[in-house]
Amino acid sequence: MLEDYPFLILGIGIAIVIGMIIFLKINAFLALITAAMAVSLLGPESADGINRIKRVAIAFGDSVSGIGIVIALAAIIGKCMMDSGAADRIVRTFLNALGEKNASLALMGSGFVLAVPVFFDTVFYLLIPLARSLYRSTKRNYLMYIMAIAAGGAITHTLVPPTPGPLSMADNLGVDLGKMIFVGVLVALPAAFAGILYAMFANRLMNIPMRDIAEHKDPDPLEEHELPSLMVSLSPIVLPVLMITANTLVNSMIASGTGPQSLLEKISPFTSVIGDANFALLVATAIALVILFRQRNLTLLKLGASVENALMSGGVIILITAGGGAFGKMLTVAQIGPAIQAKFGSAEGDATGLSFLFLGFGIAALLKIAQGSSTVAMITTSAMLATMNVNTEMLGFDPVYLATAIGAGSLIGSWMNDSGFWIFCKMSGLTEEEALKSWTPLLIVLGFTSLGTTVLLSIVWPMT
Repeated sequence: MLEDYPFLILGIGIAIVIGMIIFLKINAFLALITAAMAVSLLGPESADGINRIKRVAIAFGDSVSGIGIVIALAAIIGKCMMDSGAADRIVRTFLNALGEKNASLALMGSGFVLAVPVFFDTVFYLLIPLARSLYRSTKRNYLMYIMAIAAGGAITHTLVPPTPGPLSMADNLGVDLGKMIFVGVLVALPAAFAGILYAMFANRLMNIPMRDIAEHKDPDPLEEHELPSLMVSLSPIVLPVLMITANTLVNSMIASGTGPQSLLEKISPFTSVIGDANFALLVATAIALVILFRQRNLTLLKLGASVENALMSGGVIILITAGGGAFGKMLTVAQIGPAIQAKFGSAEGDATGLSFLFLGFGIAALLKIAQGSSTVAMITTSAMLATMNVNTEMLGFDPVYLATAIGAGSLIGSWMNDSGFWIFCKMSGLTEEEALKSWTPLLIVLGFTSLGTTVLLSIVWPMT
């Protein structure tokens, strides 16, 4: 039937993405851009006469303009924080403040904070030697320590920008970045604590000792005098968050008519500049580079080499994210949005809005289970639902909750096709069976807790 043709295009697009990633072992960027071209070729002609392949390239460029600079800068910040010892300082502060008895909370908090500007695998590499060191002194709770790291790192990786998945979701769904950061943290906190509780339960259930890892040598810890101060270490994370949220706050107060309107309107042009994510992350990058330069006494040549290494890893993420954005734009061209809306638009009121949360959660979970990448699941699902032009009036609450529901779904079902599974398994010295019994259920707990918090917040604080 003609009205079902968009769903056929959607099915072909998803089959190409999953088939190329899982069965052909093709890089996610090639899979997404191939799917985008296939969907564009199957969809209708553009009204402005642009050919079907060129419009994919245009959509790709539009996606890069939204997220490319931010991802590249975040990669540099993460690299500088690791190399300068700033990340190490944050971890040691948590451990000193909470003590050995609450070491799992310290490790979770460290992972929670560091996974905002630093990719999950890097955070785990940084913190796993601490978990191993703690086990050597306590002779117990090794599984709880490594699961605490995973809980803190995984949850902010999927809910809080500027990590690529949440950043792309905010861009696709038209969510203010400051609002995405604030609500992402709000949803992530209960999930992280639920993850700690599950880690304690799993630790009692499975007595797993620390094992030697032949492929990995724990790095020698830096001396205290080699680390920057806590305030300096936190500045590349805290400053851009404050700049972005200041702009969000000013705009929200102007829109709602609260506060001194004349003053707010005067400072609004200023906050719109400093609160732009590209500018805020550029300032944070400059600070991170200065910290690295001064802390390690690097030559400018070595500092430049460090930046190039960071950009190589960030470049791959930019390609994948922009490829997913192009795929989503081509789904819009193929009229997927109106077709889905016709299927799910019969319900009214709050039930309709909540059904979108469960729909986003479910699609993201299916994509995560099928192809393994949380980032790809978030990008694809948010791009798919964005074709329906979701907004506050349609949902009954702010679209930021749709983004956190999708992020929650992207945690569900991590197994052997997920790189995070293998990082957790191999870096911890666990067997595949032990990882399936610990890591996989942990992410299910994180995902469903995040969904529950999202649903609750959408009801009690819809931000309409």
